[in-house]
Amino acid sequence: MGRMTAEVKPSSPPLTERQEARRRRILHASAQLASRGGFDAVQMREVAEAAGVALGTLYRYFPSKVHLLVATMQDQLQHMHTTLRKRPPAGESAAERVAETLMRAFRALQREPQLADAMVRALTFADRSVSPEVDTVSRQTTAIILDAMDLADPPGPEQLSAVRVIEHTWHSALITWLSGRASIAQVKIDIETVCRLIDLTDPEPR
Repeated sequence: MGRMTAEVKPSSPPLTERQEARRRRILHASAQLASRGGFDAVQMREVAEAAGVALGTLYRYFPSKVHLLVATMQDQLQHMHTTLRKRPPAGESAAERVAETLMRAFRALQREPQLADAMVRALTFADRSVSPEVDTVSRQTTAIILDAMDLADPPGPEQLSAVRVIEHTWHSALITWLSGRASIAQVKIDIETVCRLIDLTDPEPR
């Protein structure tokens, strides 16, 4: 069976090797600070010091703390995507594979609750100036879901609509769990339930 793989295309010109190394240090520092103290612990001056860059340099890469934390989420999702590709889900149906994949991603975030909270808060606070970065997070989430679906043909409009609903549900489930309003068990039920939309919108059920 053929594999329909979604790729996230870069929205800006490629960085030089030195610039990319600097960007990686910044993102690593951001994740480390958020892991220890959440959203409030990520202060631009502390990030610059931890990354070994000038404050002005940091602002050239990321104009605000929200930009930085949304980029940190992009980076975390990319790591998750790479890991999931190395060990794809084993479910028989597309719905089962997507549910397994999203729960694995959820558990990865669960291991770093302060970091997860900081990144989700940044997405919530993001205004129009952060739209390109937020769109990249959405595209990455879509790519993860489409890879898990393992489609032989390009997804149809109804399937893409189902993917968007699944994305919204996953994001909402993450927020309710972080706020203490949902258990992991409830999150799992919600994810498995919404993923059934995939099989319902499959034009050629297997």
